[in-house]
Amino acid sequence: MSFSLDTPSVQTLKAEARALREDRARSGHPLSHSAALEAVAHAHGYRDWNTARAALPERISPPFQVGQRVRGTYLSQPYKGMLLGVQVMSDMQHYQLTILFDEPVNVTPNFMFAAHRQRVIGTVDIRGVSPAVRGDGTPQLVVERA
Repeated sequence: MSFSLDTPSVQTLKAEARALREDRARSGHPLSHSAALEAVAHAHGYRDWNTARAALPERISPPFQVGQRVRGTYLSQPYKGMLLGVQVMSDMQHYQLTILFDEPVNVTPNFMFAAHRQRVIGTVDIRGVSPAVRGDGTPQLVVERA
């Protein structure tokens, strides 16, 4: 089962229920904790709290985080490095990553001329594969946890 970043977690729904309960108490119409959980579950399209609880993940963690060690290929050259920057794109399914390679990578197809890169910025999907491809159909950037 997969979840997008806009899928709420159990903690998110519990926090919403707590806020609803506090808001109702301030307005003079107290609500029990279980009734607040049921109301939040209904608001998110679930039949009841138990259905929501069973369907949602405990926590959703992003696949990439600043400081994370990564490895993969950049322009078909293997690398190891660290993520310096992570930005979620507007579609919530892609990330713009800034990677600092441990060792510079030669990005030229032939070795008569060398062009080394040590820091690159690339866009990848939630699996760590770039939607941009090279002429031979391989992804420009592949990122995985080291």
